[in-house]
Amino acid sequence: MALKSDATRWGSLAKFFHWTIVLLILAQAIIGLVMVELPKRPSSIPVYSFHKSLGITILALAVLRLGWRLFDPRPREVAGMPHWQALGARLGHVLLYVLIFAVPLSGWLFDSASSLRPLYWFNLFPLPNLTGGKNEAVKEFAEGAHELLFWVLVVVAAGHAAAALIHHFHNRDETLVRMLPWRNRAGRAPSSEVS
Repeated sequence: MALKSDATRWGSLAKFFHWTIVLLILAQAIIGLVMVELPKRPSSIPVYSFHKSLGITILALAVLRLGWRLFDPRPREVAGMPHWQALGARLGHVLLYVLIFAVPLSGWLFDSASSLRPLYWFNLFPLPNLTGGKNEAVKEFAEGAHELLFWVLVVVAAGHAAAALIHHFHNRDETLVRMLPWRNRAGRAPSSEVS
């Protein structure tokens, strides 16, 4: 499978970024929802630390993904797609990119303004404090923003997934197929799959 995308398919690196970020966001959502129900005691700290490290990982992957998009051509829209759908898809992608950056950044800002303890990425190295120390006003703003942005991301990502499934099962076009990780350039699985 080719590393770069072409006119009809996403390349393997674009697929890697897409599906890795999807899986990490799903894991992050589950951890975050469970985490806020945990009692506030020292035994909960590793869960919070893991959640923060995973958020920074998603942010780093989003930066790499966006950087790769500068060098990787976007496939053409599928044949027969109405202009309004193509425009909606592009706007949806822009919104997803904004949210994939904004959610972890707001969490990092919240952690920085709380200044409970230094933020370490998987206990390997410290990350800078974005506020320079404790700041109650920024903490309150970032906490609210983080929660709101998370739920907006849930809605937009669900809409994105629903649109892909509608294209696949109702429209029967290649929109979803060309992003599936197990598909090759011919649109078939690498094994001897029979259509």
